[in-house]
Amino acid sequence: MNNIKIILASASPRRKELLEQIGVGFEIAVSDKETAIDGGDPVEACRTQAYNKAVDIVEKSKLKYGDKDFAVISADTIVAIDKKILGKPKDKSDARKMLKALSGRTHRVYTAVCVYNSLKDSYESFVEDTTVEVASLSSEEIEDYLEKKEPYDKAGAYAIQGYFLRYIVGIEGDYYNVMGLPVGRLYREYLKEL
Repeated sequence: MNNIKIILASASPRRKELLEQIGVGFEIAVSDKETAIDGGDPVEACRTQAYNKAVDIVEKSKLKYGDKDFAVISADTIVAIDKKILGKPKDKSDARKMLKALSGRTHRVYTAVCVYNSLKDSYESFVEDTTVEVASLSSEEIEDYLEKKEPYDKAGAYAIQGYFLRYIVGIEGDYYNVMGLPVGRLYREYLKEL
């Protein structure tokens, strides 16, 4: 593996950690092409975001690396409840609304992954879908969680791998998808051959 340069188009520490965990060597190049998503189909929204980030980094990488081969991995995670997209909260009040909406309910987490491979000069993508059930949260539990740093840079205002784990009742699907990168599928279908 890693016969070509691999570039992760993300500033997410979780995505970085997951790729390192499976032994992938890579460098990070952060795209500035992410836009706010307030509505629409969650699957298409995250697929579009991941693709736009990949295109941005591919263009920059072609300038930087010239004719050297490389692969770009980009991803975007969206939390949705009843098809309503819950993005990253704008502030504490927004995070509170999201946590109240998730309380005692089941929601979906979608992560779109887009991989550009210069050997094929192609973009390929997939969307992973995981269902997450959250316990009923009291007002005190919500306020306690809002005092932590976790909710504010996460889709849906929570981090499953952090303090919020105590409120997770069940998961159907890929846990790592909820963290932001379905790394097993990414490796098996796209990185194993590199």
